[in-house]
Amino acid sequence: MSRMPISRIGARTRVRRAAAPLAAFALCLAAAAATPATAAAPVAAADPVTVSLLLTGPGGTVFDGEVTTTGHTVTPATGGAHLCDGTNLDANPAAGATPTAALDDAADENGFDWDGVWYASFEDYLVTSVAGQAQTADFFYLLSVNGAPTSVGGCQLLLDEGDEVAYTWTEVS
Repeated sequence: MSRMPISRIGARTRVRRAAAPLAAFALCLAAAAATPATAAAPVAAADPVTVSLLLTGPGGTVFDGEVTTTGHTVTPATGGAHLCDGTNLDANPAAGATPTAALDDAADENGFDWDGVWYASFEDYLVTSVAGQAQTADFFYLLSVNGAPTSVGGCQLLLDEGDEVAYTWTEVS
């Protein structure tokens, strides 16, 4: 069966063909509006965990103690607050405590600052300074948990109760 050229299709036919998808869309909207709205379940905050945190700089130990933390929005010294709860870059399905949140809490509770560069493509910070001691071309802050360098950033890694977190002044090799 041959098709009629578009130029010969009547205006009424073109309107009916265009109206059918629009009518279906309108019915979907009407059905959605008629369905009773259900409130989204509140997101439960992750339980806090207590971890050991060791911060070393060029002059030695900056902080060594326990920190109770949850994942939360962190704010480095130069500003630019960002969420740091383990869900960054879809690393984990649920929020929890992270190394950078522990660093942020320790800094707030103990009167020192920290700073870092936010990388939007990683949704994570590179910690560049602790207690005014900034990284250099030859040294940086290495993040490790339970003695092993992390394979993801400090806003993506979830911590467990009792973990040992360290930001260690480390020579670039």
